Amino acid sequence: MNESVAAPSVLSRPGYNSHQWALAPEICNLSPHPKGLDENKAGTVDQKQGNTGPELLILLDLISRVLQFEGKTSFGMSVFNLSNAIMGSGILGLSYAMSNTGIVLFLILLTCIACLSCYSIHLLLRSAGVVGIRAYEQLGLRAFGHPGKILAAVIITLHNIGAMSSYLFIVKYELPLVIQTFLGQTSSSDDWFMNGNYLIIIVSVCIILPLALMKHLGYLGYTSGFSLSCMVFFLSAVIYKRFNITCPLDTFGNHSVDTVVPDEACTTKYFTVNQETAYTIPILAFAFVCHPEVLPIYTELSNPTKRRMQSIGNVSVLGMFIMYFFTATFGYLTFYGESTELLHTYSMVDPLDTLILCVRLAVLVAVTLTVPVVLFPIRRALQQLLFPGKPFHWLRHITIAVTLLFAVNLLVILVPNIRDIFGISGATTAPSLIFILPGLFYIRIIPSDQEPMSSRPKIQAACFAALGFIFMTMSLTFIVLDWISGENRSLGGH
Repeated sequence: MNESVAAPSVLSRPGYNSHQWALAPEICNLSPHPKGLDENKAGTVDQKQGNTGPELLILLDLISRVLQFEGKTSFGMSVFNLSNAIMGSGILGLSYAMSNTGIVLFLILLTCIACLSCYSIHLLLRSAGVVGIRAYEQLGLRAFGHPGKILAAVIITLHNIGAMSSYLFIVKYELPLVIQTFLGQTSSSDDWFMNGNYLIIIVSVCIILPLALMKHLGYLGYTSGFSLSCMVFFLSAVIYKRFNITCPLDTFGNHSVDTVVPDEACTTKYFTVNQETAYTIPILAFAFVCHPEVLPIYTELSNPTKRRMQSIGNVSVLGMFIMYFFTATFGYLTFYGESTELLHTYSMVDPLDTLILCVRLAVLVAVTLTVPVVLFPIRRALQQLLFPGKPFHWLRHITIAVTLLFAVNLLVILVPNIRDIFGISGATTAPSLIFILPGLFYIRIIPSDQEPMSSRPKIQAACFAALGFIFMTMSLTFIVLDWISGENRSLGGH
């Protein structure tokens, strides 16, 4: 009885509130103290042993240390971070994807994926709220034990490494063209500063690494906001170019009859299905994945409630939905999907176009500033997997970041085609993070006495997870068939 009186009296001091006290179960889960704290019980306190005396002091010390940053990130900054995490490099290939579906079918698919992403965030927040855990890996531990924790950590790591790789691929191929345009050249050279491999190393060391060494994700809210501003500028340029470029169009300096877009291709398709349509779904699924970042952002949110975090998720998804659809539509109505590389197609019209040069710079800045955001969940997953219960240590924090950047740079330099990254990542890790794991976590974590398996929410969660398995199987099947046929189809991204 003394414990039940002491804890609230301490937490009633200025600086503490009920939302922060709700974090106690998660903090307990991070405590190395062997008594009264059981990781297999999802961070809940063992009431049989009780936390009196020294154990209560340890608990309160942990709370005070975490609350030094806990709850300091505003609603707006959280939206910036989550939107930046959602924004995939696949945005550059959405116009090509639309050419394989038509405008109407693309809108239907995009709407479905966006709604399913919001529902997935709801499942994660509901599961996290029941057990007091705000870590994706710990939800896996609570649902399926250590195998679940390992599986969640591995999927997050593989998916975000694929995302980081795709961002650096854009830097690798776009930055040399920007430098080339600055120099007034229309052809590439063999100078070292025109070599994309050298450039991504320089960008990683000088820009990405310092940001990746930030202790908290909330600190990146300002850079995320600037990154999104760059993409808004990119969208504005795409819309402007739609009314500035006519179809068919000639390549720069080419006065022959050869054109980038032939006359017969300048026809708007509203609904079409072909073999390449199968690649559209993985592109869209990969573009809306932000789920590894949801719980870390929730942890650092000021006044953290499920409704507030769900609103952040809904606003972020809606914002990126609008950006995706308008980018795809106006890009498609400009070139009608004749090229998978939107920015490269603009350069074919005029490689020295000042506006396109500014757009390239904006996209490069945006994707570069996104890399540290997606690196945070990987580092957190590795720490949960390799160093569970360990307190924060700068050396470990820095070592993991440097190792990850080194590995991703190596991957980008050695893998010649981004297609493999988009195909496999979009067809395996994306449905796992959006559909399968949130649905299974919800079924396993929500107590049966609250919601039996026959209840509508759990049936919906089961169908949601099953949809993920179906989507994964279909996507992998189409990709394998494409490899067997030997056809060189692009997923429409970098």
